[in-house]
Amino acid sequence: MHSLLLIAFSLLIISSVDAQSLRNVDLVDPFIGTGGHGHTFPGATVPFGMVQLSPDTRTKGWDACGGYHFSDSTILGFSHTHLSGTGVGDYGDILFAPYTGPIQFDSAGPGGRGYRSRFRHATESASPGYYSVTLEDFHIRAELTAGRRVGMHRYTFPKTDNANVTVDLTHGIGDDVTTDAVIRIISGREIAGWRRSTGWAKDQVVYFVARFSQPMVQSAIRGSDSQKVALRFDMRSGLPLLVKVGLSSVDIKGAWKNLAAEVDHWDFDKVKETAREEWEKALSRIEITGGSPAQRRTFFTALYHTMIAPNVFSDVDGRYRGMDGKIHTAEGWVRYSVFSLWDTFRAAHPLFTILEPDRTNDFVKTFLSIYKESGTLPVWELAANETWCMIGYHAVPVIVDAYAKGIRGYDVNLAFEAVQASAQKDHFGLNFCRVSGYVPSEKESESVSKTLEYAYDDWCISEFARLMGKEDVRREYARRAQNYRNLFDPSTGFMRPKRNGGWAEPFRPLAVTVDYTEANAWQYLFFAPHDVPGMMELHGGREGFVKKLDEMFTTSSTLEGRHQLDITGLIGQYAHGNEPSHHIAYLYAYAGEPWKTQKMVRRIMNEFYSEWPDGLIGNEDCGQMSAWYVLSALGFYPVNPGQPVYVFGAPLFEGFRVWNTRRGKDLVMSASGGGKGRPFIQSVRWNGKPLNRSWFTHDELLAGGEILVTMGERQNEVWASAPDEVPPSPVREAIALTPVVSPAPTSFEDSLLVSVTSRTPGAVVRYTLDGSEPDERSTAGTTVVVRATSTLKARAFVSGGKASGTVAAEFRKHERVGTVVSVSGYSPQYAASGKQALVDGVRGVVDFRVGGWQGFEGTDLEAVIDLGVIRPVNSIAANFLHDNNAWIFYPMRVKYEVSENGVDYRTVYDSPTDVSPKTETAFIKDVTAALQNEKARFVRVSVRNIGTCPPWHKGNGGKAWLFVDEVVVR
Repeated sequence: MHSLLLIAFSLLIISSVDAQSLRNVDLVDPFIGTGGHGHTFPGATVPFGMVQLSPDTRTKGWDACGGYHFSDSTILGFSHTHLSGTGVGDYGDILFAPYTGPIQFDSAGPGGRGYRSRFRHATESASPGYYSVTLEDFHIRAELTAGRRVGMHRYTFPKTDNANVTVDLTHGIGDDVTTDAVIRIISGREIAGWRRSTGWAKDQVVYFVARFSQPMVQSAIRGSDSQKVALRFDMRSGLPLLVKVGLSSVDIKGAWKNLAAEVDHWDFDKVKETAREEWEKALSRIEITGGSPAQRRTFFTALYHTMIAPNVFSDVDGRYRGMDGKIHTAEGWVRYSVFSLWDTFRAAHPLFTILEPDRTNDFVKTFLSIYKESGTLPVWELAANETWCMIGYHAVPVIVDAYAKGIRGYDVNLAFEAVQASAQKDHFGLNFCRVSGYVPSEKESESVSKTLEYAYDDWCISEFARLMGKEDVRREYARRAQNYRNLFDPSTGFMRPKRNGGWAEPFRPLAVTVDYTEANAWQYLFFAPHDVPGMMELHGGREGFVKKLDEMFTTSSTLEGRHQLDITGLIGQYAHGNEPSHHIAYLYAYAGEPWKTQKMVRRIMNEFYSEWPDGLIGNEDCGQMSAWYVLSALGFYPVNPGQPVYVFGAPLFEGFRVWNTRRGKDLVMSASGGGKGRPFIQSVRWNGKPLNRSWFTHDELLAGGEILVTMGERQNEVWASAPDEVPPSPVREAIALTPVVSPAPTSFEDSLLVSVTSRTPGAVVRYTLDGSEPDERSTAGTTVVVRATSTLKARAFVSGGKASGTVAAEFRKHERVGTVVSVSGYSPQYAASGKQALVDGVRGVVDFRVGGWQGFEGTDLEAVIDLGVIRPVNSIAANFLHDNNAWIFYPMRVKYEVSENGVDYRTVYDSPTDVSPKTETAFIKDVTAALQNEKARFVRVSVRNIGTCPPWHKGNGGKAWLFVDEVVVR
């Protein structure tokens, strides 16, 4: 039996009386995501606040990224800055640790005693803007709350005259290391200082001031560096000790101003209640009806998580530290920090355009200020540092999405300049992409992912240009947006890396390799959200496209290649625990089968989100994981940010409303029973009229009205199935595809017959062999004979159209000294050219990710080379790579042996190496043995791997890699 789902958005500013009657804040559980690999923190913060005052239970390891893990049982102290759900650790600035007894400067002092304390979850509590816990070892009740730029502590000690608080500026999370720090005691109730550190953010500066409600009776600074101070208080009165801490990125004066402006009193409960009301106001922009208590808690906690970052970065007077290290002033707007754009451009920022349009405007202003300070838009900005983490230039879709939705209160011409500037850089393979139409695997790591994401970002620029009336720019970037097609291999049906102009070998779609960003070929197969019809065409049309989507969700979940912690939440090869998969379930709607979208989206919500500490299937990633849930639970999703269109999914609740400050009209959906077991849309009525399409626009959302959705237990395979009822896709600009070279070895011995072909109908391939750029006068043909070391370049020319990108293939004529007859088990992930890679004349480079190396994981190398005949041997050498940040260690020992018959070997070199495993710099170094009067036909090379990562290494106990390239016998 069908149930009627009436889903309602309200885009009205609700009155303060109504706000007080709505307690969505009570449905938030900050402990969700603190277990498993969610990497969230449970402490006190306000929406988008500068301060995240939270307990730290660990600082090292992947699951320490948020400073807290639910499985832990001890607390180090309470620091004032934290990242929410990232995959890299940092922050943990300005640690306060309360305790009793002797003065302690370390978390674990002599005999194991220090300021660290045990705790139990039974005495722990967290809600938006508040955290409390009992420190069992010291019988202290610690409570935390926060304002925008201020953290406030309340410590209730047992009655004692040796109550202590240690302030530790050496404390940091992950690889964050203090480079300079000072604490100054200003008075008996005040301290101030700063901390400068390097880690993920290479140069982070935090200033602070702290005021205490009780006078210090003693203070002690450890050593001469003034980076730790222990303060003693007489707490025999039984009154709690209150501490107010103001932060600033600018200077101590800024921290004072922030503290004075935001908390000019000692009423802890007032600060707590103010924070709570800020959260209630933010969370009440969405109201829901129906759903189970668990679903409501999951939903509002997800909404809460979307509003933790980005963080306010400017002081109350507008000053902030810029990307250039200088102090600037934001006049009339707020500067923000912590932009995990590879994650958040997908759903979090589109959600902000609905809930936080004014803040979105400030986000764009922040991007433009970063552009003016550094010359480029942010990629992954952290505390006025560009980390260059992840790929793409995804500030662009955030800007374009905002502009397309009418959020334009910034310098639009500067924004248009900035998006193009990011796309015209020569770093991270962009230069190759502009020339060839794709990123070559041998030139840049993550080549497939970068090609696809650059194409999408370029479409966003073309759309910006279209809206701005800049036709020449639109056309240029619309062509670049089609570059994704250059990496589609029809023979395999996947986006496949190209190496030396041809398809890379070996190719295994299940393999997680350096050609994909935290993914494999399956998980990047469908990343061209700006051209879904084009993807369908590559798969033979709608039926072939749906078949491939079905295969993705039903194939084996086995992964090959390197172990990637981020790939979690698998349904077949769909990986919800990482962002590249997030839009894929919604693609069915473009093929006229929205019921499959509805079925899969509901399954993902039910299986990968819950109300428990491990209720996130992967890293929260600064709100993206939760934004997917919020939008999907409401029943729609932005598949292609930059295009103001939402695709219907499967509404989870019986009804909801959303209010927005920019328009005063309602869009109402109230419901009766669209919940469990009824994920399928039967029909939709918008303002009383049938709506047979599976999408709506942002303007329609803001314009308001009433939607009536009928839900049912069985799929309706007719609704929104016609070609004119599917979500719209932008108009494509046709391009000629870059030719493909086959075969594409980098070296040969005598001559090489090569084919150079293009899939573009009617295209003529023209090529050169001297490295010059082909033009319409160059030799035409698809077969080339290479007899000498050459650089082949080719382009496809079409009549009346623009020529393709240039494919470049380098062929080196190489007289191989011998043949590898046996080599111990190298990893197929790092196979180079295969069995003969050690003698093929091609040298690996310092960036191991672009190939050329044979890698041995946790095992030693033994290789035998047959020289063909007995001949003099004057030297034997082998190249090795060291890059311990990538788990690649220089060998411990190298041995060379020679033989005339392949049975009886004699040792000619056997020695330990002289490189320390702790060496941080990545480098290549050979081990050469000079020989005299030696003759041999066979050479055996034996190399000892360090085996496992040493105890001091971040990969402690994990398998270590040995990377070997060319073996040279002279």
